[in-house]
Amino acid sequence: MQLSDVDLLRRLVAIDSTSAISNLPIADELAAYVESSAQSIEYLKSPDGAKANLVIRFGPEPDGDGRGLILSGHMDAVPAREPGWESDPFTLTDTGDRYVGRGAADMKGFLAVAANAAIASRDLHASLILLFTYDEEVGTLGARDFAKTQNRPLPKHCIIGEPTSFRPVRAHKGHLKLRITTNGRAAHSGYPHLGDNAIEKMRPVLDGLVNLRRELESEPTEHAELFADAPYVPLNIATIHGGSAVNIVPDRCELDIGIRLLPGMSTAAIVERVQRAIGDAACEVLSDSPPMLLSRDSAIYQAALPFAKSGVESVSFASDAGWLQTLGIDCLLFGPGAIEVAHKPNEFTPKDEFHRAGDVLRALIARFCA
Repeated sequence: MQLSDVDLLRRLVAIDSTSAISNLPIADELAAYVESSAQSIEYLKSPDGAKANLVIRFGPEPDGDGRGLILSGHMDAVPAREPGWESDPFTLTDTGDRYVGRGAADMKGFLAVAANAAIASRDLHASLILLFTYDEEVGTLGARDFAKTQNRPLPKHCIIGEPTSFRPVRAHKGHLKLRITTNGRAAHSGYPHLGDNAIEKMRPVLDGLVNLRRELESEPTEHAELFADAPYVPLNIATIHGGSAVNIVPDRCELDIGIRLLPGMSTAAIVERVQRAIGDAACEVLSDSPPMLLSRDSAIYQAALPFAKSGVESVSFASDAGWLQTLGIDCLLFGPGAIEVAHKPNEFTPKDEFHRAGDVLRALIARFCA
């Protein structure tokens, strides 16, 4: 039985799909819900088998000509442990003009609407695919694995339902996460000459990273005009951990940084600059979410314009679009809700935007698939 958009959203919000745990319960819920209408449902498991991307196909199989449409969203959500929640974060709450709950905006609202729009689609002459991913919140890992293993034809055009308040977002920065490690030698702190302090060895690393941050902020970059608030490559020195006790000379220190590349920039080139800045310290790539750029001439951008609100067409957060575009897919971020309320207590999606989203998606499915 098909549920209303809000009743399906209520079911999805009730499932804790925090990135730290398996997403298979929410994947199973979505798969069971669309099973009677879909042509096929495929689980693409993570390397450890604990999680999965969900690929649900409607209509004819893609034939390699690029026709059809992908509707994509991530199934994971951030934790809901912040103080300030005024209702149970895993119970969808109607407060009059909004639906409140963890994931209501980012992005279970889109998952619900996309699933119902796909079920309602008729007379499809081109493929419609729902691509629901895992671990977007911790580094677009599901999209990365999909992009690196995908070998079947896919539609060329994709809507990723990130909460953009229906602004057509065609560009975003990437997010490169690095871990830098210095190693020393443990010893009793009463005999420090017998040890080698790894935390002290991190000091020149910090100096080098601060200098590199300043360089990146001052350098002109391609596509900087798209990111007026921060028209450069931000480097954030985010966390530092070292030592085990006050009476032990620390033998290891770890520093995590995040770097947000602009479209067209090379990850390898930035990693090389980081290595030069930190000297002999070890540098490890934890995750790499590529930047994204879509031309205004793209058919998916043009098709969304009649339904779009005006505003800035870029964001400084990364998304699954960065990896999907490596498959030759034109991706547009376009969905209900606002990123400004995501990852916060009382996360919500406005009711008017949420209920409008179904009409928007049905119109786009008709444009690309019917």
